[in-house]
Amino acid sequence: MGHSAPKIATIDGIAEEIAALLGAMLIDTVDHADELTFIVVRDDLVNAMVALRDMAHYQQLMEIAGVDYPDRPERFEVAYHLLSVTRNHRIRVKVSTDEDTPVPTVTHLWPVAGWLEREVFDMYGVVFDGNTDLRRILTDYGFKGHPQRKDFPLTGYVELRYSEEDKRVVYEPVKLAQDFRSFDFMSPWEGAQYVLPGDEKAAAPVAPAATAAAPTPKVTEKKGESGAGEPTDSKAKEKSADAPAKPAAATDEGKGAAKPEDKA
Repeated sequence: MGHSAPKIATIDGIAEEIAALLGAMLIDTVDHADELTFIVVRDDLVNAMVALRDMAHYQQLMEIAGVDYPDRPERFEVAYHLLSVTRNHRIRVKVSTDEDTPVPTVTHLWPVAGWLEREVFDMYGVVFDGNTDLRRILTDYGFKGHPQRKDFPLTGYVELRYSEEDKRVVYEPVKLAQDFRSFDFMSPWEGAQYVLPGDEKAAAPVAPAATAAAPTPKVTEKKGESGAGEPTDSKAKEKSADAPAKPAAATDEGKGAAKPEDKA
């Protein structure tokens, strides 16, 4: 069964064609997993986009995304994803920048870039020169910071809730019930291997004493054996004076139903 995503054509020689078209505007070409990425000079971004749209027939701007690499001098990458409807092909164009250097806008080439550039500005703080409506689009009014920067705290700076007293949403500094960033990665079933406060007061557990083996019980196999040996066995065989006499075997006493004459 094939993949549900639409198949994108692989065009032989397309990387060389675009590299020749961009010329000095091109810094590097990356060909990975059948995806072509062209890294261009930031100040030549608009000219490169015009050439790709009008001469290479990449008519549509599908997405603008940001990436943060804090260790780099120009920590941010802005990636533009272009689609050629006529050639059934996609490419990616990248530029690099820092926190202070703006990136030229492409809103006059693709009006949809207005909202896409606002997203990158909101999440990363990248400024786009020429965008006349560069406002936040995903975070709230008055939000501080840019959430997808690597140095932005996971908890943020403020939290919001609805106040019954004020009948509105209020913002408050983040209050953590516990420092959840500290993990010991211990299984709760195995228990912690470190001493908790107060554990030193507990007495050491006492090992249970070993129990002696139970004696072998005395058993008897014959009627005259008591299990206690002599003279108990001889005494057990003596017949008591109060014991009833055993009926004679020749009589019918003790056998069957009573006879009529016995009732008279």
